[in-house]
Amino acid sequence: MAGIGDGVAAKVVWSPSLLEYRHSADHPMSPRRLDLTMSLATELGVLQGVEMLDPGSASDDELLRVHTSRYIDAVKAAGDLPPGEHVGMSHGLGTADNPTFPAMHEASAAVAGGTLAAARAIASGAAIRAVSVAGGMHHAMPAAAAGFCVYNDAAVAISWLLDNGYDRVAYVDIDVHHGDGVQTAFYEDPRVLTVSLHQHPATLWPSTGWASETGVGRAEGTAVNLAYLPAVTDELWLRGFHAVVPGVLRAFEPQIIVMQAGCDSHREDPLADLSLTVDGHRRSYLDVIALADELCEGRLIAIGGGGYELVRVVPRSWTHLIAAVLGVSVDPTTAIPEGWRSAAGRFTVPDRVPLTMGDGEEPTFAPWEPAGADRGAEMDRSLARLDQSILDTRRSVYPLLGLDPDDPRD
Repeated sequence: MAGIGDGVAAKVVWSPSLLEYRHSADHPMSPRRLDLTMSLATELGVLQGVEMLDPGSASDDELLRVHTSRYIDAVKAAGDLPPGEHVGMSHGLGTADNPTFPAMHEASAAVAGGTLAAARAIASGAAIRAVSVAGGMHHAMPAAAAGFCVYNDAAVAISWLLDNGYDRVAYVDIDVHHGDGVQTAFYEDPRVLTVSLHQHPATLWPSTGWASETGVGRAEGTAVNLAYLPAVTDELWLRGFHAVVPGVLRAFEPQIIVMQAGCDSHREDPLADLSLTVDGHRRSYLDVIALADELCEGRLIAIGGGGYELVRVVPRSWTHLIAAVLGVSVDPTTAIPEGWRSAAGRFTVPDRVPLTMGDGEEPTFAPWEPAGADRGAEMDRSLARLDQSILDTRRSVYPLLGLDPDDPRD
């Protein structure tokens, strides 16, 4: 398969050490999803000739860019405890979402190290794009674990970029959950634009990510949140994306984009309520990469995130993510290799193992028009609600960026 060509390098961060991030045997964030992704990408030939970039491990000093020293010490201590839940532990550790596990600090520091390795590769000129599917721990807070996330690798890498030649970083989060930890880290920093597209906070944890959250002080206008009500499809999701994201990115003029590509917005994900397909995910990745090509000479870091249908969804979606970063075209009608299907069949009912790389959908959308939010009964109810959400976001943040919220050209 052909890569991105013209001498442009793209890197894939990977090491078996990244499979050590495992809260428990039955925890939703199973490392199996990473293992199946990398094996599928390998069997399809996506990784042919690609040299893996070792994640290494984030040092304490690097983690201190975002996290407190007391929290890091607490994570280290947690790794020495019996695995599982522990009533009364501090820092969000030992909960049902974030049970302790052996070598918790080391495994979490490796995930953060992977995203840092991607950032360093781009900053050094060794790569234009890089992907680490093990990353994307966007809920971790400065002094607390949250939502399966221990160290916030995205925030750590963005902080590093700000000290190493970049002063305009855009973070685009398409996970079904709000990217609250990254938004919190940079809510007062005008050098970072955080854009999150997620299920509506009234219907899904962490109950943040309202249109009115736009940043504070000099950073007002650099937090952008678009919320989708349950059951949104590819067509509606893409309508929302294109009504908001290109405009704010073009106004911000980033030097690099960090994309958190959580795939838990899929219609089969067990932990959320949107209705996207693998085909819709693939289109979203390509659309973000196209914006990076347009606005920042292609510079992009892609990281994983959520995604809890371990066999049917995550491996296919993130194989498309890896392929998109590498500039390799994987047609959604491509048959999945029998060897991978046989191996994956051990983890689900055999007839649920997917046959092809897509869900048989053609993700298209009708562009947003401002009048749509006011037509009420003349529109499909789901479309009317989406358009109102789009308008809420645009009216909250567009004027702060010098854009006209009612002009679809902005």
